[in-house]
Amino acid sequence: MVESDGQLVRSVLAGDVDRYAILVERYRDRLGRYAYRMLGNLEDSEEVLQDTFVRAFKSLKNCQDPELFGRWVFKILVNRARTAGSIRGRRDRLFVTDEIAILNASDMKQSEYGWREEIERALSELPADQREAFILKYVEELRYDEMAEVTGVGVSALKMRVNRACRRLRELLEGVYRE
Repeated sequence: MVESDGQLVRSVLAGDVDRYAILVERYRDRLGRYAYRMLGNLEDSEEVLQDTFVRAFKSLKNCQDPELFGRWVFKILVNRARTAGSIRGRRDRLFVTDEIAILNASDMKQSEYGWREEIERALSELPADQREAFILKYVEELRYDEMAEVTGVGVSALKMRVNRACRRLRELLEGVYRE
């Protein structure tokens, strides 16, 4: 039987801190993917991800609805990624070729790998608020109301950011790999 987030949170708060590892495992990949896409750097994203889980653990008693732990920790990650992005500034961010990317690339046609690289490059050129909205909408597949809850930004503003991000991505990717 798989325990719900709420059951796990309550167990951790009752003193069974080892149960927190299950929550980390449950959300690590999704949160890590988001952090990597926002920061464009594996080391930075790992640092932010680790910081997010530590902060969430320390303030777990503040999670008002334990059944919505995933949304609550995602909100912490969004804030940590924003902070990390603003502290480090807008460095030139190109696709990072880490071991996972290299392994994945071996299974792809070269043109597909190049296309992914171009998409990553184009995403890195978006303003942070547009990149965040685009990733939440089209990569994490959140609804606008969920995005608003996670980011603290109104739905209409998020729709505008997504729209602008899509327009800018079209411009940046226009003419790339026309076959």
